[in-house]
Amino acid sequence: MNVKTEGTTEGRVAAAAPNAREESSRVETAHAGARLPHVVVKSEESGVQLNLGDLWAYRELLYFLTWRDVKVRYKQTLMGVAWVVVQPLLTMLIFTLVFNKFARVDTAPVPYPLFAYAGLLVWTFFAGAVSSSTNSLISNTSLVTKVYFPRAFVPAAAVGAGLVDLGIGSLLLAALAAVYRVETTWTALLLPVFVLLAAMLALGTGMLASALTVKYRDLRHALPFILQFWMFASPVIYPTTIFPPRWRWLLAINPLTGVLEGFRASLTGLPFDPAFTATSTATAFVLLLVAYYVFRRLEDTFADVI
Repeated sequence: MNVKTEGTTEGRVAAAAPNAREESSRVETAHAGARLPHVVVKSEESGVQLNLGDLWAYRELLYFLTWRDVKVRYKQTLMGVAWVVVQPLLTMLIFTLVFNKFARVDTAPVPYPLFAYAGLLVWTFFAGAVSSSTNSLISNTSLVTKVYFPRAFVPAAAVGAGLVDLGIGSLLLAALAAVYRVETTWTALLLPVFVLLAAMLALGTGMLASALTVKYRDLRHALPFILQFWMFASPVIYPTTIFPPRWRWLLAINPLTGVLEGFRASLTGLPFDPAFTATSTATAFVLLLVAYYVFRRLEDTFADVI
């Protein structure tokens, strides 16, 4: 009995050996074809390693992290993605009553409800993306400390999830434009450009804030006040024309001014302000580069202090 069992076991092992070798060969072939990236550890004396190649090598992971953030945000909610439309819509109705009916703010030739909703849609995306990306590293402690991947994907996924919300909220914007009979011109093709600028500003701000929040946790408590102040310092619910010409430079130094004004101009076919647009474009690129450099510089300490 024992001999038979032993012989049978040996036969199974012998029979399984070729299968194991074949499976190992297939795995090695698959790995060779996939061309997985190699991680090279260098000393701090060699400087900050940007590892831009990893961003492309792990690009699929960004999609999965973004989709995960979208599902988690609306999990176990009664209204689901309808909140994307309800929040700016209700805010627009309140500001229309206050600024259009009582304060008589003139936004001609753009009707104030359309003017306010367009600004609130972009601002809601920006503020939500910055807030989510700032807390993203702290909210994903186990992921950051146990698995290697480009950590910049964590705040980037929060911004990507905000873009999904922006796309859904844009459906109501299109409906408002149709109700107020806004003529569509070639400038509508520039709408994605200003959305991209808003996303770059949000990613740069969120990436920088998330890296600093890992070490200085009080930053996330100050963030709501900073965003509230930033909103009223931006032409979200009021036009830039209410400022005297000598004070317009204050609006020009705010990178969101060019994004908001350019987004509305693209939608309605109005002329662009070159100073606002140039400032926003230059700031978006510089901020994103600086934020990524600082993020990579601090990334090595995340696992120790988070």
